[in-house]
Amino acid sequence: MQNKLIVILGPTASGKTALSIKLAKKFNGEIVSADSRQVYKGMDIGSGKVTKKEMVGIPHYLLDVVSPKTRFTVAQYQKLALKKIKNIQKRGKIPILVGGTGFYIQSVIDGIVIPQVKPDWKLREKLSSQPLPELVKRLAVLDPVRAGNIDPNNPRRVIRALEIVLKTGNPVPQIDQLQIDRLPMSISFEVLQIAVKKSPTELKNLIHKRLMKRLVRRCRASTNRSPASTASTEKIAESPLINEVEKLHKSGVSWKRLEEFGLEYRYVAQYLQNKISEQEMINKIQIESEHYAKRQMTWFKRDKNIKWIKNYKATEKLTKKYIH
Repeated sequence: MQNKLIVILGPTASGKTALSIKLAKKFNGEIVSADSRQVYKGMDIGSGKVTKKEMVGIPHYLLDVVSPKTRFTVAQYQKLALKKIKNIQKRGKIPILVGGTGFYIQSVIDGIVIPQVKPDWKLREKLSSQPLPELVKRLAVLDPVRAGNIDPNNPRRVIRALEIVLKTGNPVPQIDQLQIDRLPMSISFEVLQIAVKKSPTELKNLIHKRLMKRLVRRCRASTNRSPASTASTEKIAESPLINEVEKLHKSGVSWKRLEEFGLEYRYVAQYLQNKISEQEMINKIQIESEHYAKRQMTWFKRDKNIKWIKNYKATEKLTKKYIH
């Protein structure tokens, strides 16, 4: 058990959380989150953060790590995740890394060495004056791996990724065997990667169902209806998600910062600023979530070591064989 690590990954809304909890309960596991938004305190509903009740007593780590007013980097995540994983292994339990943030997962299992590049404000100013689509295209040429998992609508992240590659002259490097001994702890794990497989239609419906649950406290809409047909006939004045975004803003998180988090947070923030209508907000979250799921699938499909499963029974069988 000392060197084993199970990874549960997959696109947004595919059911990773429920699957991982069931697996952890069966095989004496503890869960380490690999979600770039769940590390932030107060970002619970929009990020799909597991509740205490849903945990059913299974320990979860790297949730609620920092304030959303604070910048949290992949390098910081990597350091904390490795420490938690090693600690779980030392106690004779199985660490289960769970999430859909490909770059976070890759930083742990592939041992990406994250360059410590200081901010270059002149370069950032120069890049920020250029159209975002052009910056995304440039990043795709210079660092296609990073470009494959980045939010193309988030200028801060795109500019930071370009800053790293332009300042170092290289894309984010992969670790080689000579570098392992120079790291604070070994990241050489025996890894079982399991991905939840859903068809595009299934994902679309799951995303819509989840969105309606987050937006409407007592959702009367059929989960088979499209976002457009749901429209604003649903009352969202008591929306848990909208209440969460309002609370975050009142606590000092700027509208700009909220929009940087993407998806639900971006479009609810725009709705609350009267930049878009209620219906536009619903449609944009749905469409962007579908696009995000496609980017996640593209990222994960690059890794031929991932085992794609459709149900818990197949996951249990794979895990039992891996452990024993």
